[in-house]
Amino acid sequence: YAQLFMNDDFFLDIHDSGVGSTIVFTHGWTDNRNAWDGVITNLNNQARCIAWSIRGHGESFAPPPGHYTRDHTLSDLKAITERSEEKVILAGHSLGGYLSLAHSLLYPEDVEALILVGAGPGFRKKESIDQWNSSVIESAKKLDLPEGSEATALHTDAWVIDSLSEIKVPTLVIVGEHDKRFRASMSVFEKYLNVKSSVVVEDAGHSVHRKKPLEVANAIKDFLGEISQ
Repeated sequence: YAQLFMNDDFFLDIHDSGVGSTIVFTHGWTDNRNAWDGVITNLNNQARCIAWSIRGHGESFAPPPGHYTRDHTLSDLKAITERSEEKVILAGHSLGGYLSLAHSLLYPEDVEALILVGAGPGFRKKESIDQWNSSVIESAKKLDLPEGSEATALHTDAWVIDSLSEIKVPTLVIVGEHDKRFRASMSVFEKYLNVKSSVVVEDAGHSVHRKKPLEVANAIKDFLGEISQ
């Protein structure tokens, strides 16, 4: 079922359904929780699925500029994970994967496992950070987005990529065959994380979970079976 959930005086749009291990699904920048609908449907209630829309996305509230930083978004993700009394599995696409990694660093006691879909760990070099941020700011100007909401996708440091080896939970990495930028991240994750499986989905790009929801769901099912043994 869908509902509005309040955190920090702002309402967040969430979908909460199913039973079993809790998977919290976080979408990418400019997307919304509906990006996960096909994956959740194909999981056939094999887990409790909570998908939510980041501030200024989907039906979630669009606060004034200045309320979209990584810290604000991570505060919302923490509130979402607290809907579960048990540890959660964090699933994230693109920005959502980065936020899932950050949450795992901040609250390792909350996290049972990670599912990274077309995701990256950020950047070490200032030049790379500046280049990424410039591309985000430029694209935001062309899109119909709430003012200031692009800040949630901006990088300010190398904290996550420099701390990857601190994350110990089992991890599933999924990427589309044609998603060149984020296929490069797969080897980084395999080097520093406890990656149990890496899945390249054929004939798919960055939005692999939208184009190939059945294949993504099947990879998740296999992963759930592996970590439950």
